[in-house]
Amino acid sequence: MGAAVERDDPVPGNEFFTLARRRLLAEVPPGLDDLDAPAKGDPNNAEVLRAMADMRPMRTAAVLVPVVDHPEPTVLLTLRTGNLSSHAGQIAFPGGRIDPEDETPLAAALREAEEEIGLDRGYVEPLGYSDLYLSGTGYRIAPAVARVRPGFRLTANPAEVAEIFEVPLAFVMGPENHQLHSREWRGMMRNYYAMPFGDRYIWGVTAGILRNVYERLYL
Repeated sequence: MGAAVERDDPVPGNEFFTLARRRLLAEVPPGLDDLDAPAKGDPNNAEVLRAMADMRPMRTAAVLVPVVDHPEPTVLLTLRTGNLSSHAGQIAFPGGRIDPEDETPLAAALREAEEEIGLDRGYVEPLGYSDLYLSGTGYRIAPAVARVRPGFRLTANPAEVAEIFEVPLAFVMGPENHQLHSREWRGMMRNYYAMPFGDRYIWGVTAGILRNVYERLYL
């Protein structure tokens, strides 16, 4: 099932960077290492997330939300390969676990972006963190939003990334494109966002993080 969320006016893409500098978090989202601290997952999933947390330990991760500063900005996304142990074949941001040597979640996100898609951090201007995201696979994810200067060259790591592509920022920041879906999981209904774009099915963690960015900047 899916239901589009309505909005009155379009969100202009060229306002994004101004709002991001003003409204994103300058510091690491509170609660990254505190399992009792609140985190934002998809809506109305508290019971499901508690059940999932009982099944697997929580771990910390970071993703880069790379917004390319074209005249009409875009979001850089990846299609994960089909042989990965988790989220195989899904659309994702560059990112992964925070390693002990990573000084900050941003450092982890930048490292992962270099490893996964060859994004040179010299093209990346960090703008701040969005809200901590609690995933159903046992991760507390710190999303680091960044402006990416055009001119970069990318190379996909074939072990992790099948494809790299861009989606218009105005599309993913348009709440009329934010569909709320649900499915049954162990006798409970689990809700999640989806943002289908052509033949690209953006859903789950990726769509949920984009929705959180929208809420922090525009609501």
